[in-house]
Amino acid sequence: MKIYQYITIGALLIAGCKVIEPSPTSRINFSAEDSYPEGIAYDSTRNIYYVSSARLGTVGKVTPAGIYSPLYSDNTLKSTYGMKIHADGKRLYVCEGDANYSKFTTPATRDREARLLIIDLATGKKLADIDLSGLMQGKHFPNDLTFDAAGNAYITDSFAHTVYKVDAAGKASVFGANEKLITEGIGINGIAFHSGGFLLLDNSATGMIYKMSLANPNDVQAVKTDQFFMGADGMLLNAQNKLTVVVNGGNDKIFQLESTDNWQTAKLAATTLIADRFTYPATATFNRYNVWVMNSRFNELVDSNAVPSKQFAIQHAVFKPIPKPKS
Repeated sequence: MKIYQYITIGALLIAGCKVIEPSPTSRINFSAEDSYPEGIAYDSTRNIYYVSSARLGTVGKVTPAGIYSPLYSDNTLKSTYGMKIHADGKRLYVCEGDANYSKFTTPATRDREARLLIIDLATGKKLADIDLSGLMQGKHFPNDLTFDAAGNAYITDSFAHTVYKVDAAGKASVFGANEKLITEGIGINGIAFHSGGFLLLDNSATGMIYKMSLANPNDVQAVKTDQFFMGADGMLLNAQNKLTVVVNGGNDKIFQLESTDNWQTAKLAATTLIADRFTYPATATFNRYNVWVMNSRFNELVDSNAVPSKQFAIQHAVFKPIPKPKS
């Protein structure tokens, strides 16, 4: 009897330990077979998330309950990536190209296509389809975008190492192309507008963050940080002095940086935990004050033995502050 009691107590203790193990943060799971969403944007008016698709090109929408349905698709789409809702709340801007994982890739479009789609959120109809590929020679990967206070859109091209500008009238131009941004492979990626008159950019290959002046795009300065963020992807500006950076490619964590000198320098302020188990996070969006992240699962697309996923997840990023050194 005593031995039985000891075994039972031991089992309960083990079970108790399992109960208190850290678990991943909240997720919105949804079914969208073989879509591999990369971009995400939350619509507070309609209480819905919009997601892109690197595999199929379809732009979809996901309810908080995890119900997926298409918003826009046509037979010319290869891959869709970063997306943002315009300040008017009526239009969704979407980066479209054929850089890597499209099921519908062709020799004519592979690394060549670069488009900015503008979609009416009320009807799901395409309002504009702006070709960016003729602005620069060479390969293209339209990856992410942001808006300034005047409603101009700025789009990163990760293969051309360039920032494009599309003004409120839909006119496209090269905004910034600086040798500091040139690197092998996927270069500049995430982008955020700062009301101080500049753009913040991250570089996937180098893990560096840059500051590009809106008044003089040739003025590009590296933000001095206390570490590099290799595999940096989407970015969000939480406040004038706080930046969220999504990192993937093995690290699969979300970081928050703070700056006290207008982004000449920045220090790591907080991070998500390994226990949160993000699965190749790509981009992030605000749901009010909370940060929600799109788990793209791109690691499966480079694994020839992987079975295409049916389930994907939008995940809440909860940050743990980094202890400040004692003075």
